[in-house]
Amino acid sequence: MDAKLVIIPTYNEIENIEAIIRKVFSLEGGFHILVIDDGSPDGTAAAVKALMAEFPARLHIIERSGKQGLGTAYLTGFKWALERDYGFIFEMDADFSHNPDDLLRLWKACAEDGADVAIGSRYCHGISVVDWPLRRIMMSYFASAYVRFILGIKIFDTTAGFVCYTRKVLERMNLDDVRMKGYGFQIEMKYTAYRLGFSLQEVPIIFVNRQKGTSKMSSGIFGEAFWGVLKLKGRRFR
Repeated sequence: MDAKLVIIPTYNEIENIEAIIRKVFSLEGGFHILVIDDGSPDGTAAAVKALMAEFPARLHIIERSGKQGLGTAYLTGFKWALERDYGFIFEMDADFSHNPDDLLRLWKACAEDGADVAIGSRYCHGISVVDWPLRRIMMSYFASAYVRFILGIKIFDTTAGFVCYTRKVLERMNLDDVRMKGYGFQIEMKYTAYRLGFSLQEVPIIFVNRQKGTSKMSSGIFGEAFWGVLKLKGRRFR
């Protein structure tokens, strides 16, 4: 199963969605896209559906009512992918903070280098973040350091949201047992893969702050991650 699916959660991304879709489809490798839209009032879903006529076999959408959280969006996408013949499943933001060209580098880390999970890492070679306030950089960087210290996982960017999972990783996980729903979800997924014995490889990227639209980050997101990591430490994994 060599098919590749990029899952893009959206809420009010009308300024970015068409451009990001066209950019991904311009890449070699035949990527497909699944947009998970949480009832965007700005017409994001309508813009995606208009493009589906142009890309009928490659572009898909799931519409949900209300903001249900980043983690639940990805879990919905993972289950959708596993019901079909996708061998490589990607997480990516809609706002170009992740360079779509790097999708090929993440894929090669899994398909050619043998990684089970490839992580687009902002911190494995120093700090590679552009146009973030210093406070936010420090918060993100030290959050990952905290996770490494508590969980003992040797990943520099545990909160990264630019990831390629091989199908076997998601098939092995009990996705219904994933408990964190905000950005802590990213930590829980990586730690679960690590505890199950899969190989994780960081691929250095340059993360660029969004130029259009509004960030969805909040202090509550970091609170969930902080306490959730302590709970993860005591979890059993089978």
